[in-house]
Amino acid sequence: MKRTLLSLLLTSAISATALAQQQPQFSHYGFNGMYLNPAYAGIKGQGEITTLGRYQYLGYKASFDDGGSPQTYSLSASLPVAAIGGGVGISVFRDKIAESSITNVQLSYSKHIQVGEGRLGLGVQGIFNHLSKGVYRPAEAGDNSVPRDGSDQKIDAGIGVWYESDKLYGGLSFNNLLRSEYQFKSEGGTNSAKVIGENHAYLTAGYNIEASSSVIVTPTVLVKMVLPGKFGDNNKLSFKNNSYEGGVRATLNDKFWGGVSYRYDESITGLLGMSFAKDNALRFGYAFDFIAFNQAARAFSSHEIMLSYRLPKPGPATRPAIRTPRYSF
Repeated sequence: MKRTLLSLLLTSAISATALAQQQPQFSHYGFNGMYLNPAYAGIKGQGEITTLGRYQYLGYKASFDDGGSPQTYSLSASLPVAAIGGGVGISVFRDKIAESSITNVQLSYSKHIQVGEGRLGLGVQGIFNHLSKGVYRPAEAGDNSVPRDGSDQKIDAGIGVWYESDKLYGGLSFNNLLRSEYQFKSEGGTNSAKVIGENHAYLTAGYNIEASSSVIVTPTVLVKMVLPGKFGDNNKLSFKNNSYEGGVRATLNDKFWGGVSYRYDESITGLLGMSFAKDNALRFGYAFDFIAFNQAARAFSSHEIMLSYRLPKPGPATRPAIRTPRYSF
């Protein structure tokens, strides 16, 4: 039988045989720890809500009229909970690439342990994945083996560790531990496509350098790894599918920031942002990715907007006693 999916190239990011990354990437990774790692939940000692919108490869023209630029939307929130000795968090994203889309929901819990001047978080998460294959154009009219509006959903899991102090943060996490298998039925009712939910690992770190009394300089790094195969396989690691990012940003009075980063073999990114409201709790950021490599298969630029809010740090449950010698006799 002839190959029937003309959009195979566009959907290879989630095909069973391709080992490309299945999860979206964000240029604001330094502000989005809840998306990267379940152990981040509540680790900063205050609640956070972060939203992101990303339009990748703006203006990209596909070979067919149903292609186009990938679009991703994300919402995450975390909160420290003293009663359970840690924090809880939620992260939701929707990623659309041509006719394929992924909706992902993560519920996380982190146990916090005091380690030196900082805190260590040990996190677990439950994951809900919904994959949709959309509508495809068959090479031969009437071919009922082509998926049409096919979708599948599975429950998965993730783990992570995160260390946070005033100067240093770092984390390592793994998700899709169950490596679930997704099936998509064709118009004829047969299972014509299969997708494996690949294991992903995230390694990230940052260090705050006090350049002056008002300026903090923060180098950051992020490594995203796709781990094809089952745990224990000899060929588990596949470095050709990894993403490597490094950058630096400067923050003035915890209010204004700007920075630059580099994503290996893809782009150079500029970041700008500022904070508003009391205690600079409301933050707005913009990232511009200049696609410097492999432009033939991409477009000139990607754009990303971030909006986040930091809740006030919780105070003591009771007011401390006021002692005075006036009534000490």
